[in-house]
Amino acid sequence: MDKRDLLTVGEVAERAGVSVPTLRFYESKGLVHSTRTAGNQRRYARHTLRRLAFVRAAQRFGLSLAEVGEALDTLPSDRPPTSRDWTRLSRRWHDALQSRIDALVELRDTTSGCIGCGCLSTSSCPIYNPGDERGAEGPGARRWPQGLRDDA
Repeated sequence: MDKRDLLTVGEVAERAGVSVPTLRFYESKGLVHSTRTAGNQRRYARHTLRRLAFVRAAQRFGLSLAEVGEALDTLPSDRPPTSRDWTRLSRRWHDALQSRIDALVELRDTTSGCIGCGCLSTSSCPIYNPGDERGAEGPGARRWPQGLRDDA
């Protein structure tokens, strides 16, 4: 790879709109990769900017970094992804994203009746107890904060 195609940490961070520590964090998670100079400075290939744009967009859509990492692992790391690579990757997420959209629409349309009491046996609470799953467990609280139950 030509040295002119390599960017410094600061250049990548600025162009991608992330902080240098965020860029290093993404690298520690395997979302982006760098090479090192003889002076042990990081250098990133230009196509890293595309990967970072993808990471940021995926996070805005509510995907976890683990999900993003799994997807990015299907892309080539030694060259810029092609249109075909991106299409293949996006197909993997279509059903998962549609399920999230459907759940958010249902949540939006059903929370107007929510009293927000946290009572987990209420059969109509779509947030805390969809389908009255907790009601089948009997009376009383079913969810305790971690470490507050005697038998935990």
